[in-house]
Amino acid sequence: MQNVGGQAVIEGVMMKSPVGWSVAVRSPDGGITLKLERTKKQPGFLKLPVIRGVVALFHALYIGIKAIEFSGNVAYQEKEGEKPASPWSMGISIIAAVLLAAGLFIVLPLFFTKLTGNVFHKVSDSSLVFNLVDGLIRVGIFLLYVFAIGLWKEMRRVYEYHGAEHKVIYAHEAGEELTIENARKYKPYHPRCGTSFLLIVMVISIVVFSFIPQKWPFIEKAASRLILIPAIAGISYELLRFSAKMKDNPIVGLMVFPGLLLQRLTVREPDNSQIEVALAALNGVLNLEVRDEEVSRKC
Repeated sequence: MQNVGGQAVIEGVMMKSPVGWSVAVRSPDGGITLKLERTKKQPGFLKLPVIRGVVALFHALYIGIKAIEFSGNVAYQEKEGEKPASPWSMGISIIAAVLLAAGLFIVLPLFFTKLTGNVFHKVSDSSLVFNLVDGLIRVGIFLLYVFAIGLWKEMRRVYEYHGAEHKVIYAHEAGEELTIENARKYKPYHPRCGTSFLLIVMVISIVVFSFIPQKWPFIEKAASRLILIPAIAGISYELLRFSAKMKDNPIVGLMVFPGLLLQRLTVREPDNSQIEVALAALNGVLNLEVRDEEVSRKC
C-alpha cells in the first residue's frame, strides 16, 4: 500500500500519492468537483535520503498552490474560461511563500534574539544559549501565527477539512472500506501531518543553527540560515518518515506527542459532508494508482 498524504484547501481536500494527486471541492450548489493530475516520475538520485525531503518540500509547495487555486475557483464560482496560473506566476507564488516563511520564522526570530542578547549578555556570549533562545522565539511566533489564523472563520473551515483528511487516511491505512462511517470513528490527528513536520523543523533548526559561528554579523547569520533550510527540511522529512514507521514504539510515541498536541490548533472535528469530500479526493488518487497497475499488467 502506497503512502498517501494530503492537505486541506478551501472547502475541500487534496490527496497525493507517488503517482499523482487529486483535489475534491464542495461547490456552492452542494456538488463535489474533482480534479486529477499525474506527476512525472523522478530520477533515482532525487529519491535518496535527505534529498527526497528537499524535493518533497518544494513539490508540496507547488501542488499545494495549484490545489488552493483550483479550490478557490470552485468554492467561489469563478467564471469558466479564465486562464489557469502560468508557470511563471506559480514560480513567483512559491518564491513569495518561501520568502514570507523565511522572514517570519528565520529573520524575525534572529532579530528578536539579537535584541535579547543586547539586554542579557549570557545570550550573546553563548552560542548554545543564543540558538536555544532563537529556537524558542521561533516556536513562539509559529504558535502565535497558527492560533491567530485559526480565529478567521474561513480558516476554521479549512481546519475541519484538515481533520477529515486525517480520518480518511487512517481508514485507508487500516485497510477498511472507505465509507463515512468507517472514517468517522478515527481521531482527526495524524503523526505524518505537515503540522508535526513543521514542529520537527523548528527543533532540528536549533541544532543545525548551532554550528553557525556566534560572532558572525547579523546579515551573514540570516543568510546562512536561509541556505541551511533545504538541509533542515531533508533531515526533518527523514525523522517524520521514521516516526511514522515506528509509531507503535513507546519512545517514538513520546517524540511525536508534541506534534500531535500542536495539531489541536490546526485540526477541528469535521462533519459528514466534509468527510465525504475527503473520501472523494482519496478515491480519486487511488484510482490513478489502480490505472497504473492495470497498465503495468498489460505491458
